[in-house]
Amino acid sequence: MSTYSPDHPQQFVQQLAHDISVIDTGFVHELFDASHLIVGNGRAAYVDTGTNNSVPRLLAALEYLGLDRSAVDYVILTHVHLDHAGGAGLLMQQLPNAKLVVHPRGARHMIDPTKLMEGVRGVYGAEIAARDYGELVPVAADRVLETHDDLVLELGDRPLRFAETPGHALHHDCIWDEASRGWFTGDTLGLAYPALTTPRGRHVIPATAPVQFDPPALRASIERMLRAQPQVLYLTHYGAVGNPENIAQQLLSQVDAMVEAALELAAAPDRHARLKAAFQDIYMTELRRCGSTDSDEKLHALLATDVELNAQGVGVWLDKAKR
Repeated sequence: MSTYSPDHPQQFVQQLAHDISVIDTGFVHELFDASHLIVGNGRAAYVDTGTNNSVPRLLAALEYLGLDRSAVDYVILTHVHLDHAGGAGLLMQQLPNAKLVVHPRGARHMIDPTKLMEGVRGVYGAEIAARDYGELVPVAADRVLETHDDLVLELGDRPLRFAETPGHALHHDCIWDEASRGWFTGDTLGLAYPALTTPRGRHVIPATAPVQFDPPALRASIERMLRAQPQVLYLTHYGAVGNPENIAQQLLSQVDAMVEAALELAAAPDRHARLKAAFQDIYMTELRRCGSTDSDEKLHALLATDVELNAQGVGVWLDKAKR
């Protein structure tokens, strides 16, 4: 869990070029989960929020950057998985002028988060759900703005363009910022934890968590994003990453390997365990190819949660394919 205090925002706020700041939400551990704060002509927008426990940091970041809470026009969610959206309702209570911006498939879950909470408790149990996520706060329907493909929001003098990007989730949007020529990618471009950096630079692994992984849709979404010729990617997991073309190709090559392994293991009686072993081998092989000299033990620990979630997600995809 986090060791940073909201009283010391310089510890968890990283100011980038183009009036963009990365806020470490503190979810799980440091440099794991980010909210991005964009400013245009004095108006502000968050992209993704972390959980309820992250809200004090998000508000402290505003003050640190010299912005009033009334300056926030939008709280934008790439999708409603709780590491991205769990704190949205609680944050909105503190932002008098903000609209919550979310894909139509996710909007109903922000207005009435009952099913989201039931799902979290079902997976993690009531005690862990309360510790990690708290109680999700509903957002009034009249404060919710549903997105559509190619929607453009004006943040001060700064246009933000939305692209529907299924593949990780059906209700996923990525946001194009012309000022920085960058995409805010949610989970579409995977996970690039700083701790996985290799001698070749930032290193990405796929994010195929349950329940809507769709390999062809993911490839199409990424290829569409690359056509904009981005110069930077802003990942929720984690932060600003350069070399978008290389990152995308590294990601897609691993997804292809995962799909190939999954199809070979589709009928295996111990499928989940074997998927985990196969995916760990794919990720470790790519890390070693890129020159990582970290110990196997360290890398296994860094990858363990995502190996588990990715195997679950690909398992769901395999079961859907059977039907």
